[in-house]
Amino acid sequence: MKKKKLVVLTGAGMSAESGISTFRDSGGLWDKYPVEQVATPEGFRANPELVLNFYNVRRRELLGTKPNAGHYGLADMEKDFDVHIITQNIDNLHEQAGSSSVIHLHGELMKSRSTGDESLIYDIDPENCDIKLGDKCEKGYQLRPHIVWFGEMVPMMAKAETITHSADIFVIIGTSMNVYPAAGLLNDVKSNVPVYLIDPKDVATGRYDIHHIKMGASEGVKELKRLLS
Repeated sequence: MKKKKLVVLTGAGMSAESGISTFRDSGGLWDKYPVEQVATPEGFRANPELVLNFYNVRRRELLGTKPNAGHYGLADMEKDFDVHIITQNIDNLHEQAGSSSVIHLHGELMKSRSTGDESLIYDIDPENCDIKLGDKCEKGYQLRPHIVWFGEMVPMMAKAETITHSADIFVIIGTSMNVYPAAGLLNDVKSNVPVYLIDPKDVATGRYDIHHIKMGASEGVKELKRLLS
């Protein structure tokens, strides 16, 4: 029998239990670093060393963390469902936990890319994980983090919309649904498709037919598995 397609949109709350710093919550990274300085093309042009160092610190932080039970729970659901993860997170914890289909809307922290040729993308060696000024691609252009900054196109958005539209079940975990275009994916879910939201807080989605599981990621995924079994 064909497995149902379970499409999961994850945000910062998915990785918070693993110790990854969130950006938007009180005390988050945007409180400490103005977004214009470290997450825009203009900021990179103005002070590339500051931006590179910001993401070098994030990368070292990631290397000291592990997936939580929520990540592992979603990977385990591949036994019973055709699971597709669409994540706003730049960490690789879904992959570490064993999820086989992951779309990164906002880029990947453990990759670098050329500033002169966007098709040149490189895996970063965990043993030598910093990007420095003077680190260049094979064409001689400076390398930058493979991150989608504010004001840049979201190249994986079209693929995410297509997968969302084909979902049999749609799940939202740990995202405020305030960041577009990712938040707009909810509009691509077919009207007859059940939607589950896993978040300890209330989240404004504009829909009233959502099954809200008021738990963190780990406990929430466990409850989701119970409800869908």
